[in-house]
Amino acid sequence: MMRANVIRANSPVRLPNPDWTPFQSGSDVCKIRIGRCYNPDWTKGNSEMDAAPTYPRFAAAHAALALRDTPVVMVIGPRQCGKTTLVRDLIKGKRDFLTLDDDTVLASARSDPAGLLRSMGKATIDEVQRAPELLRAIKRRVDEHRSAGRFLLTGSANLLTVPQVSESLAGRMEIVSLFPLAQAEIRNRKPAFLKFAFAGKVTQPGEIVTGGDLVHAVLTGGYPEMLKRKRPDRRRAWARDYIRAIVQRDVRDIAEIEKLDRMPRLLQVLAHHSAQLTNFTQIGGQIGFDDKTTAKYIGILEQLFLVRRVEPWFRNELSRLVKTPKLHFLDSGLLAALLGVTAERIAEDRAILGKVLETFVFSELLKLSSWMDTGCAIFHYRDKDQDEVDFVLEDDSGAVVGIEVKASATVTAHDFKGLRKLGAASGGHFRLGAVLYDGDRAVPFGDRMFAVPLSCLWE
Repeated sequence: MMRANVIRANSPVRLPNPDWTPFQSGSDVCKIRIGRCYNPDWTKGNSEMDAAPTYPRFAAAHAALALRDTPVVMVIGPRQCGKTTLVRDLIKGKRDFLTLDDDTVLASARSDPAGLLRSMGKATIDEVQRAPELLRAIKRRVDEHRSAGRFLLTGSANLLTVPQVSESLAGRMEIVSLFPLAQAEIRNRKPAFLKFAFAGKVTQPGEIVTGGDLVHAVLTGGYPEMLKRKRPDRRRAWARDYIRAIVQRDVRDIAEIEKLDRMPRLLQVLAHHSAQLTNFTQIGGQIGFDDKTTAKYIGILEQLFLVRRVEPWFRNELSRLVKTPKLHFLDSGLLAALLGVTAERIAEDRAILGKVLETFVFSELLKLSSWMDTGCAIFHYRDKDQDEVDFVLEDDSGAVVGIEVKASATVTAHDFKGLRKLGAASGGHFRLGAVLYDGDRAVPFGDRMFAVPLSCLWE
């Protein structure tokens, strides 16, 4: 009976997901070429640009659908994840395009936002977080003449949390999240992992990625510029430059802080605390911050999509659960660069992979959940006996899936201890518990419990 819940990878699957709804003739998803050609501040010239591969961006269909019925659509995500390329491909030159990375346009947006928009019809505005005051002018323009797809925006900061944005675009704007490339996009596969997991099922992997190939995927992460670079030292160099540019430039755009020079050190400390319970006092003590300053600065890094807090999962009637959040980086390649993790070090000590692998899985789950029809939140589980589950996914109906991450190629019954506790705590809402491991077969371990190859994340 248990084996009936293991589905072969080549089984026909049709996902009820609007992200797969064609928005262009003959195309299910938007194909995005690696590399951002427009902004010289962020992309250096590269003779390989024309030969760069293309990848589907599964968020593109969501953006296209939103443009048909919503006045303002904003694509948000970290710098260099492909936002500008995505929106340029969507509009194909059919509307005004402005980027606030242009200093002249930025000065106009800050000094006279209403004047900048006055002569525009439908417009695309890139990097709008650099002039949050522009959103108030956009709100007025939409209220004067409400039509679908009036403004298509991109932002490299979560503007809904920026203090300067005092007026809400609620009811006028839809947010589309775009992250660095998922493995499903890199490998051009339509993932159904979460769809099956919430149905209490798993698939056998079609494309098996284990051992050194898995380590390569984890250390590379999903940024297009990292994927372009074949040599590990060149990927690490890009990651360091990227982080430096974010700290020196984008932090100033969204916050006034006095100790900007300590941001790089804070990121280093956070890298070593990644996937651990967040203790602001302990983190801040390593760089001379009190807990309130530490929380403020981490909040800025969250706004810039470098890190994200993962809140604890609990039910009000359960008093024995730890209610402290964890902190994760959004990209395993950036985390590996900050920690100095290399394939050579992992070969000598496999334990080094654990923290970076957990971040890799978190990033993949975040992307998969963003493509679901229903809302899906990611939590972690930990009780006062120190039993834990790395990730708890809960959809809008309250259904719960538990995910534990293991860098080993073997799984034992003991690895399911936290998942069994989660199953008991969530009662009838529990759908599936999975231990993701460096293997090639999905194996049942009891009622709704499976050891699942990491490769299944992009099946």
